[in-house]
Amino acid sequence: MEGSANMLAIFLNLPPMDIGTITAIGSILVALSTFLGAYLGSRNLERKKARLDLVNMRLNQFYGPLYVASEATRIAYRGLLMKLGKESIFEPGVEPTHNELDEWYLWMRTVFMPLNETLQTLIIANAHLIIEERMPECLVEFVTHVVGYKALMAKWEKGDFTEKASLIRFPKGFDNYAIHSYNHLKREQARLLKNF
Repeated sequence: MEGSANMLAIFLNLPPMDIGTITAIGSILVALSTFLGAYLGSRNLERKKARLDLVNMRLNQFYGPLYVASEATRIAYRGLLMKLGKESIFEPGVEPTHNELDEWYLWMRTVFMPLNETLQTLIIANAHLIIEERMPECLVEFVTHVVGYKALMAKWEKGDFTEKASLIRFPKGFDNYAIHSYNHLKREQARLLKNF
């Protein structure tokens, strides 16, 4: 064994070594590689945990409530349309009846605005949790849509019903954003848990 060690030393242009020196160097290299492997494994585990924590925070504090409140609003709106037997509250060229408007005002005050305000607060308070680098336009448009209804409802409280809907329309991409973002994060959560 010592002969092969000396051959290795000659090959590497090192002075001849005895078996004890080679064993010590080998032990040090094994210890260093074990430490390095444990360190890198620990860092990788910490990164995965940090990523999972962020995904969970986004789901629990923003995208989960956003999805549920968005779906509840969508289902309630469809329910109102079914009750009225209409495709839309304000169909082009068709003036809503007095009863339809009464129903609309009631649902706006008791169902839609409370949900809208919940969503607005959620968006403003948790904007730091969005997935994208920039604030999605549909979220900004939704907040301004709600602000428009707040002004409109203040008029309704004074008995002024000349305007029936917010000047800022409900953003078309809002519901899809809530659904797709929630589903994306749930898939990422499952993947991270599987690989943990």
